[in-house]
Amino acid sequence: MVDMTALTNMHSGSEASRRIRKRRRAETRLKAYGILAIFLAAVALIALLSSVIFKATAALTESYVTIPVKLEVAEIDPDVTNDPRIIRRADFSGLTKDALKTRFPDAKGRTTRRELYDLTSSGAAFELAEKVAADPDLIGETIDYQFLASDVTDLYLKGDFGEVFDKPTNGKLTVALSEDGARLSSSVNDFSAALGRVKDGLIDQAKLKRQQAQLQENGVVFFENALSDAETDAEKKQAKAQLVSRRAARDALIAEAEDLETRSQSASGAEDLSESNRSVLVRAGGGWFKITRLDTARAEADVIIQPSESIENVDEWRLLVTELAPNARKVSDNQIAWIEELREDGNVATVFNSRFFTSGDSREPELAGIWGAVVGSFWTMVVTFALAFPVGVLAAIYLEEFAPKNKITDFIEVNINNLAAVPSIVFGLLGLSVFLGVFGVPRSAPLAGGIVLALMTLPTIIIASRAAIRAVPPSIRDAAVGLGASPLQSVFHHVLPLAMPGILTGTIIGMAQALGETAPLIMIGMVAFIVDIPTGITDSASVLPVQVFRWSDFPERAFEARTAAAICVLLGFLVLMNAFAVFLRKRFERRW
Repeated sequence: MVDMTALTNMHSGSEASRRIRKRRRAETRLKAYGILAIFLAAVALIALLSSVIFKATAALTESYVTIPVKLEVAEIDPDVTNDPRIIRRADFSGLTKDALKTRFPDAKGRTTRRELYDLTSSGAAFELAEKVAADPDLIGETIDYQFLASDVTDLYLKGDFGEVFDKPTNGKLTVALSEDGARLSSSVNDFSAALGRVKDGLIDQAKLKRQQAQLQENGVVFFENALSDAETDAEKKQAKAQLVSRRAARDALIAEAEDLETRSQSASGAEDLSESNRSVLVRAGGGWFKITRLDTARAEADVIIQPSESIENVDEWRLLVTELAPNARKVSDNQIAWIEELREDGNVATVFNSRFFTSGDSREPELAGIWGAVVGSFWTMVVTFALAFPVGVLAAIYLEEFAPKNKITDFIEVNINNLAAVPSIVFGLLGLSVFLGVFGVPRSAPLAGGIVLALMTLPTIIIASRAAIRAVPPSIRDAAVGLGASPLQSVFHHVLPLAMPGILTGTIIGMAQALGETAPLIMIGMVAFIVDIPTGITDSASVLPVQVFRWSDFPERAFEARTAAAICVLLGFLVLMNAFAVFLRKRFERRW
């Protein structure tokens, strides 16, 4: 007999209740783990997108500086032909430099002049040439022209080189000019706030010196061990020499750090401002001064812009302190003074950067755009789709509907599945050696890139198409054949239209994967610097992921924002393609 009491206790007793509570706790933990995993993934995604989008916003604006430029007839069109071709051949770069020198005549010396010319973009002169060629009546006049700012000027205006702090001034300023520079004095201790910032900079310098001293200390320990382990006299001599050198460097760095810390603790001690400390600038009487030695109420300075009037007991003057030292930023003190002077005169403008979306690539970040890469990606995807879609769909139809089930088809299916997992760079090597080396396909062209990406996408399309065809109920085939349709008509007139939503979905997902590929395209030369916009599949071109790769490797800081903006454009394309795939599935999906 069955022990009914035991069965009752198993399902309704205390042991059963304990098992139920344990199972429910396990279910609760599993749900918590799932929610935590989703939360962590969402946080990581939000952090990534926020970082990229935040950096990309800097690329959406560009800066212009307005400077009067005199369009001399003798330099532009001496024969007054008004021929645009002759006008474009004029030295507009020289005109731009002359305009800057006229605006800031105090810029003397080769280095200072080079800094002055770097306020505007190298492409600004070409834009001026196009403007004058389009309107020859401007020749002979002096116009206020908006020159495209250089990447250094643009980054400074966007605050990428640190802030410039305006310190409050309460006293009256007097400036005594001399051949060596200028001496500034305030009726009260107006320079004390700036001196405090300079003292803080000394502490930062001292920390850096101590870090360098620690590195030397690591070297001391290493060569002490090397000296103790040395077996020959030559090894001992070399280790001892290195040990002495490292100790001397360490002690010198520690001494410098202690000196900086001592000076930083003296609130009123005068300081000589070097390239490794924060800069202090003064604007007064229409002039700009760079402080070289600073005390609480007095200062010595170099003149950047000569004042337009004598300065004696003036109330209105500015005291500026930079956040970063000159050796920690690309913009110089002279350039800061010139830019601030232009900004105070209302000659600086920031506008939407439409150039980024309409121009091709450039070595200059302020001139670089993504339109060439977008068009290159378009042509590459056209070639990829034209090759991969019909071949992939027809292969799927044959394997699923007509191919006999034998070892050959099994071998083909296994290899298709394996090809879907092959690294993309292998396809790039195939394209380099076969299509470029044997068939002579143009290098760096969308035709070559499209063929390589088509081969890479083909297994994905075949697998997705076979799954979509297999999902069509057999009754559709049977009904078509029963009404007199041939097997070929049954497939192309009934099965294929019903499977097309799934086929298109898999195709678009495969195309989206191909759009983001970089390695195979680099192998076939699409990493080359291409300025022109491609007009066909045989023109040299770049693509969006390769453009992102190239810009991320450039040393100019302004390319960081453009790299992030290009990533956003690429992500936008991928989102649109995947959304289109979802739309097609919902639009044409049939339920049986």
